[in-house]
Amino acid sequence: MYILRRIIFAIPLLLVISALAFTLVHLAPGGPFDRERAPASPEIERALKAKYHLDEPVWKQYLRYLGDLAHGDFGVSLKYRDHTVNDIIAQGLPVSMLLGALAFGFAMGVGLPVGFFTAARRGRWPDYAGSFLATLAVCVPGFVIAPLLILFFSIKWKLLPVGLWETPWHMILPPVALGLFFAGKVARLMREGMLSAMQSEFVTVARAKGLGENRLLLRHAFRLAVLPVVSYSGPMLADLLTGSFVIENIFQIPGIGVFLVNSSLNRDYTLVVSLSLLYAALLIGLNLMVDFAYTLLDPRVKYE
Repeated sequence: MYILRRIIFAIPLLLVISALAFTLVHLAPGGPFDRERAPASPEIERALKAKYHLDEPVWKQYLRYLGDLAHGDFGVSLKYRDHTVNDIIAQGLPVSMLLGALAFGFAMGVGLPVGFFTAARRGRWPDYAGSFLATLAVCVPGFVIAPLLILFFSIKWKLLPVGLWETPWHMILPPVALGLFFAGKVARLMREGMLSAMQSEFVTVARAKGLGENRLLLRHAFRLAVLPVVSYSGPMLADLLTGSFVIENIFQIPGIGVFLVNSSLNRDYTLVVSLSLLYAALLIGLNLMVDFAYTLLDPRVKYE
């Protein structure tokens, strides 16, 4: 019942997001045909607007867009005229999702162990070293990390390719550059969660019963400590999927983020609105998955 209510609530929310995106992109100065190679005559410009129904009122264009969307058609790109928006999404979304998934795996694979061991060795040098590295990862943005990785691993040491997205070797540096910030966030959340869990009444009782420290940390404290990370994982994965356009541009990765930036600059109305709606749907879906993961990890959490 809870799932059904959340899904029903998501439908009007997506409609509001699409209406806002559609209105705002039409209010922005400029138009989709302003950057043509040769200045178009008034007759040609009128013909293009009529072809794509841009001469109609905005509300009528929006209703036409919703009608196409109801049939699974995102419309035609106004800039990439040989491709529909569905073609562009089918081409770029798998690349961005793979990049985001690899960065997510890197963030979790690095952040969780670092946060766990720094908390388990609180006040010792591993704690100070791990906390310093986690803070450093959070403070240095990806667009700074990416050129440094290229400089050392690609240009200086010639170990990995500079860019593109063709072989498994191409898929190492971009996820690291994208996921390092989130690895630092996960490490800090995990450390704080572990410290809080180790002081909880539940863990204190288990320790008083003579349970070994390693077993206590792994089987009991970890399960409580990971809840803040699970809560953060939904927005984090959404950020990784929707915020990778900088990394995609640096490494020349043909993902959906590149199309989003170009469509915004080119006033490609249908592509901007469709990608905004797609990202909103991903964010809502991922947050919904996180809510259910909570109930699996902590049976005390119930949704009415």
